[in-house]
Amino acid sequence: MRLSDLENAGFDILTENHARAILTNDFPVPLGELCKSLNDLWIADVELVRGGGGEAHSTQRLRHSLTDSGWPKSNIIISKIVDGKERAAITHEIDHVRKTENGAVALEIEWNNKDPFFDRDLENFQRLHSEGAISVGVIVTRGKSLQEILYQIVKKCAVNHGVRSFEDLGKFDLRPTERQRGMVTSSGEDFVPNWARMFVRDKFGTATTHWDKLLERIRRGVGNPCPLLLIGIPAALVFEDKL
Repeated sequence: MRLSDLENAGFDILTENHARAILTNDFPVPLGELCKSLNDLWIADVELVRGGGGEAHSTQRLRHSLTDSGWPKSNIIISKIVDGKERAAITHEIDHVRKTENGAVALEIEWNNKDPFFDRDLENFQRLHSEGAISVGVIVTRGKSLQEILYQIVKKCAVNHGVRSFEDLGKFDLRPTERQRGMVTSSGEDFVPNWARMFVRDKFGTATTHWDKLLERIRRGVGNPCPLLLIGIPAALVFEDKL
């Protein structure tokens, strides 16, 4: 598979500093593995709503697929040695790294973090590239189409599962706080749209990691001159599911 296949499937794709040419010519096998893992990805609407801590199930599936394809989590250590003695060492923990004889591709998944994590990832890629530790940095996040339609997805999911009050949210293992309850005062048919709007704002708000926030960093030059592949997961991957 190629990046064009992902673009045709609705993924947001942006490459910087000749990353597309580098991946196509020097890392064709890793690129194919990455494209296949993303093409096989799916997201159930209930997973977007369901409560509980830990990583999203969709992110776990993507991580397992990448790891099985030879993209393990890695710690890259850069040491400074002066007169035979180590004076400093910095460890960079990367979600997934694919190594080949031509170099390495580093990948971070930012499904739903605070948006400053983009700065951390891009600055790490910049340092690692300048040291010759990686050839390309990749970031996968929520795409523009998905971010824009989250409210409609959450609202429809709640309606489909008969939600009409806070008590009904127990179906999703959700336990609203007093603050959240105070923000949603309506009940019955009016409850769902008001709750869905509050829920999306709290969980997937504008200050979290998504495509537009990533582009803000790229426009400011964060991560330059490291070659970058940026990928946004589209709304087309979400389907309606049962609890």
